[in-house]
Amino acid sequence: MATPLTTEQLHERLGRLTLIDVRSPGEFAAGHIPGAHNIPLDQLDRAVPVLRAAAERGELAMVCASGARSQTACGKLAAVGVAAATVTGGTSAWERAGHPVDRPAGARTVWAMDRQVRLAAGSLVVAGMLADLVLPGARWLSAAVGGGLLFSALSNTCAMGALLGRLPYNRPRPGQPAIEETLAALRG
Repeated sequence: MATPLTTEQLHERLGRLTLIDVRSPGEFAAGHIPGAHNIPLDQLDRAVPVLRAAAERGELAMVCASGARSQTACGKLAAVGVAAATVTGGTSAWERAGHPVDRPAGARTVWAMDRQVRLAAGSLVVAGMLADLVLPGARWLSAAVGGGLLFSALSNTCAMGALLGRLPYNRPRPGQPAIEETLAALRG
C-alpha cells in the first residue's frame, strides 16, 4: 500500500517533491497539477531507473485522475524498491479543492481514462446484445466484456484502458513533451 498524500499535503510540498502524472498524454495536456511530469502508466517500467534516482534525491509522488492508476504505479514502483506516495483523489480532488491546474492555451479536453473505459465497455455490451437479435450468439461479446471488467476489478489492471491509451487523442500532441524529453528533464 502506497503512502497516501492529500491534496493539501501535496499543495504544501509542491515544488519540493517530484510529482509524476501517470495519465495518458492527452489527459495530461487537457490539464495537470503545476510542476507535474507526465509518464503514462504504460511507460512506467521504462522510467524506473530515472524514478529511482528521483526518489533518492527526495520525495516522489504519483497522481492520476482519481487515484486508481497512481496507486497501481506506486505498487509497480514498490515491487522494484522505489518508494512513492499517491495523491488521494488525484487531479479531480486537486481541482475540487480549488488549486490551480495548468491548461495550455488551445488544449483539447480529453475524457479521463476511466470514463473512456466506461463508454467503450458499455458500448460493446449494448452492441453485443443488439447484434444478438440478428446474429444469435453475439451476446457472448457482452459476456466477454463483463468478464474483462470483472478481471480488471479483481486484478486492479485494465487492458481496455491500456488499449484506449494508445489511441491518437491519448498520445502526445505536437509541442507536448515526449517521454524521452520528460525522462531527460527528470535526470536533471
